[in-house]
Amino acid sequence: MKTYKIAAIKGDGIGPEIINEAIKVLKATAQKFNFAFEFEDFLMGGIAYDLTQNPLPDETITGCLNADATLFGAIGGEKWDNLPRELRPESGLLRLRKSLEVFANFRPAKVYNELLEASTLKPEVVQGVDILVVRELIGGIYFGTPKGRDKNRGYNTMVYSTEEVERIAHCAFKAAQTRNKKVCSVDKANVLDVSQLWREVVSEVAKEYPDVELSHMYVDNAAMQLIRNPKQFDVILTGNLFGDILSDEASMLSGSIGLLPSASIGGKAAIYEPIHGSAPDIAGLGIANPIATIASAAMMLRYSLGEQEAANTIDAAIEKVLKEGYRTKDIANFNAKEICSCERMGSVIADHI
Repeated sequence: MKTYKIAAIKGDGIGPEIINEAIKVLKATAQKFNFAFEFEDFLMGGIAYDLTQNPLPDETITGCLNADATLFGAIGGEKWDNLPRELRPESGLLRLRKSLEVFANFRPAKVYNELLEASTLKPEVVQGVDILVVRELIGGIYFGTPKGRDKNRGYNTMVYSTEEVERIAHCAFKAAQTRNKKVCSVDKANVLDVSQLWREVVSEVAKEYPDVELSHMYVDNAAMQLIRNPKQFDVILTGNLFGDILSDEASMLSGSIGLLPSASIGGKAAIYEPIHGSAPDIAGLGIANPIATIASAAMMLRYSLGEQEAANTIDAAIEKVLKEGYRTKDIANFNAKEICSCERMGSVIADHI
């Protein structure tokens, strides 16, 4: 029997709750498809700082590099907000991404028909929305130098090289070839030199994919168009900062940030995580929505483990559970048959496997 080694980083807040449910579903899937998992827990985030005074211990990096994939929950919270920046939970996550060289962040935003009314937009605007945001993850303004601050000034530098833009552009075009063959590259080329380079390089890469239609859009217009007419988009390709913002905006088309997964791939290893944060205000209450994490586990099966049928089965189970009216609190008002706890939702999805 094939056995996959998975590094599990539960993190802070609701992280442990949602990871436990994803593991439950993965175990049910493994049983159905005759493979197995070995899960090993590692520390990152606020809990790692509390125990080791380091938001990302070296053994966590080593564990992730030695695993077949990493499943990650969420980190952070007000408790650690006053720490020096290099010791805050978020710094641990940035360092992990850089250490694993996961430069491509895939964030799908799909609207389920059963949850059309959960969106704040009109059903006719969001019905059928299926967008993939491809975000460059280890470059741009989050990592550029020089950066710093003094008493009266703070500064960060947005930097991209031709090579960095080329490799993320190839990821977007290849993804588009399996979808509706459209890439919209989002930048701010009318103002930023770095965006002018971005646009030029993406246009060159596009010549290698004649079957894919390329368009360009300024980020401010893209933010507006995501609300005005989201169905125009198939794959959105953009940099680190713009992708961070636009993917969160796209997530709300579905009605809850608790529904949307992500995959960080392309490097020495891969990380799979929900796009939402640690939600410390609801931690321990049992009301978190585990669907985004479970869908992230499906992406792990698809992209890192090559278990396509198993991944499709998890996605189908999620859709069936929603169709049957099972809801967590964040989506409780929309065609609910049963309001589920986090644990109950995980169990229902596992049962449907």
